[in-house]
Amino acid sequence: MTDDPFLAHRSLLFTVAYELLGSAADADDVVQETWLRWAEVDRATVRAPRAYLVRTVTRQALNRLRTVSRRREDYVGEWLPEPLLTGPDVADDVELAESVSIAMLTVLETLGPTERAVLVLHEVFDVPYDEIAEAVGRSTAAVRQIAHRAREHVAARRPRTTVSRSEQQRVVDRFLAAVTAGDVQGLLDVLAPDVVVVADGGGLAPAARRPFAGRERVANALAHFAELAPGVHVVTPLVNGAVGARIDPGGQSDTAITFLVEDGRISRLYAVRNPQKLGRLDTVAELRR
Repeated sequence: MTDDPFLAHRSLLFTVAYELLGSAADADDVVQETWLRWAEVDRATVRAPRAYLVRTVTRQALNRLRTVSRRREDYVGEWLPEPLLTGPDVADDVELAESVSIAMLTVLETLGPTERAVLVLHEVFDVPYDEIAEAVGRSTAAVRQIAHRAREHVAARRPRTTVSRSEQQRVVDRFLAAVTAGDVQGLLDVLAPDVVVVADGGGLAPAARRPFAGRERVANALAHFAELAPGVHVVTPLVNGAVGARIDPGGQSDTAITFLVEDGRISRLYAVRNPQKLGRLDTVAELRR
């Protein structure tokens, strides 16, 4: 391991920033800003480099989050987090995989910036409340209250079950086989009755502007895929810690899909089509806790 604490913890800092922002591009900027501040500090005065760096990256992410929140209000259609190609190490860490899943990141989007930071730092990265208080500019008692409210908020909205990677793969394979064959009955069999599809085209690619739900409606919509994209290349990489799908017509990324699998069926489907969000699907992201 390198002697430079920033380099040693860079993957951790990126993960913190990404979980707070849902954007790898914004997370990269925040990590760079953290590096600039680290380069100027007198290292002899830093007793706990990891805590100092996490505190710094959190403050920078909060500043960025308040800015991008306003920008997202003008976003065309639904906004989804930027998908990341992840390795088996992330998928094997159940807590980390859940925390970076598109399903969980969309839940975190419903929290305010400070609530999100408090929850992520304590629940995912085990940062003590007193250190979080320094990072977010609140008292330790206030941070405890914020954490309690945020946990209740997320608990009411988070996915209820955790399934194995082998089950994810089995369900996703059944889904893709039905989609590519235009098999409506196959889709009906693999989709939950109340399945919801959320698509993000950002105004740059065709996508439903609002989520749509219901097994029959979703199955009929997806059954036309085989007609619209014959011979398309589909692979199932690990995306944000779970089995996903990547559609690459003509050798270029077109769509990244992640799934929420419950009781052997797909209950949520998140499709990112905005080309500005598909650039991280060629290189494995280094995510760490």
